[in-house]
Amino acid sequence: MRTSAPSQPGGGIAADDTVAISLHINGELRHVLTDRRATLLDTLRERLALTGTKKGCDRGECGACTVHIDGRRVLACLALAVMAEGREVITIEGVTPADGLHPVQASFIEHDALQCGYCTPGQVMSAIACIREGRATSDDEIREFMSGNLCRCSAYPQIVAAVRAAAAGA
Repeated sequence: MRTSAPSQPGGGIAADDTVAISLHINGELRHVLTDRRATLLDTLRERLALTGTKKGCDRGECGACTVHIDGRRVLACLALAVMAEGREVITIEGVTPADGLHPVQASFIEHDALQCGYCTPGQVMSAIACIREGRATSDDEIREFMSGNLCRCSAYPQIVAAVRAAAAGA
């Protein structure tokens, strides 16, 4: 029984573990060659240079890697890239309209809902889902929905205020 994949000279991916996939990312069809065991997060960051989605814990505990797949929020560190083939993936780079900021992004700035900014992309992606799913009707409901996104700088009161304000404007 093989427990680890053989690698090519120089540490590359072995040919038998490589797969070509097509991903619909931010409205664009992208073709990528990746390891069949690669996470969506690693594929986005390392193969497609979409580094807005952050790698925090790499265990699904912090929410920094939150993206949307077919309109639902997903932790990209827990999803295999091959599972996203043929589905619509939206990253933080895909929510910003050409003419400015997404209303949630603008609300985060207005309410100072970010400090170091590392968790902000995941927070914004979850906030968009929170509002879209109608789960922003009270501060308690926002806190519950956003509880999977950690902020080490403790900007939680500002994040809740930003989501509440963005929801009121939606």
